[in-house]
Amino acid sequence: MSTLLRVSLRQLEYFVAVVELQTMGAAAARWQVSPSAISLAIGQLERALQVQLFLRQKAKPLQLTAAGRQVLADARPLLARAEELQANARGLGQALSGELTVGCFPTLSPYVMPTALDVVATAHPGVQIRFVEGSIAQLQAWLHDGTCELAVMYDIGLEPNLECTELYRVRPHVELAAHHPLTARRRIRLAQLAAEPMIMLDMPPGQEYFRSLFAERGITPRVVGSAISVDGVRALVASGRGYTVLLQRPVFPITYAGHEIAVREIADRVEPVAVQVAAVSWARATRRALAFRELCRAHLREPARRTGIPDDQ
Repeated sequence: MSTLLRVSLRQLEYFVAVVELQTMGAAAARWQVSPSAISLAIGQLERALQVQLFLRQKAKPLQLTAAGRQVLADARPLLARAEELQANARGLGQALSGELTVGCFPTLSPYVMPTALDVVATAHPGVQIRFVEGSIAQLQAWLHDGTCELAVMYDIGLEPNLECTELYRVRPHVELAAHHPLTARRRIRLAQLAAEPMIMLDMPPGQEYFRSLFAERGITPRVVGSAISVDGVRALVASGRGYTVLLQRPVFPITYAGHEIAVREIADRVEPVAVQVAAVSWARATRRALAFRELCRAHLREPARRTGIPDDQ
């Protein structure tokens, strides 16, 4: 009998559970078996694959070895395909079911995920969406190790080995305090902001992208503060501490503290940025993932542009 045939899906399920929950005991509780059963299955899996999956140190959490990380990346899509095969075999081919994990860039989550969750729940009530937020680097790592099957993010700083489906495009814009003198203008050139204090969104690779907009015009923005969240940036801007440049537009230009911000277009020629669903190019997508991608493409649109200036000005 070959080594491959001695690896069971149950062993892989136990292995993934240990990785996700970080202890044998927690994995045992998830699967309602004894910790010794989990330990036995992991040992059998290591012997079948002839690799060590975990570094075991007394009084320390289990840590994946390099081989363990590779097995994890292979195991997750394999288990997803097995679950889909089982659903189809039970006659559920027309009714999608099971869990789909989707990653999302934090600044996109408020705009994308509520609609995505709603349309999937309506079209495929048997599918449970689990979504996690992460940086571009984290999302790409999670796609490769199987933590996420899909990720929603900007087309900025992406690796070439991802298969991406564009959802919509956003154009960067300027946000200022409502009482700022430049709000009298409908459109603002980046050169007009050179001497103004800037509040930067400190979420990689956003800072590099926003700096590049100015650098293309020989300008170095005068950054006086930063925040890791869009809400934090807008709060500082609305209080008069500087302007900012962002991609996603507020539907209602009011901060949590009740201060008003003004949204203005950039007069310079700047290319829009794509918002897209990404997956690793080498993995076959499950039907759940394909359905999520198509529903997002059909229903997600760029939020309406609002400048805060009446059309007749």
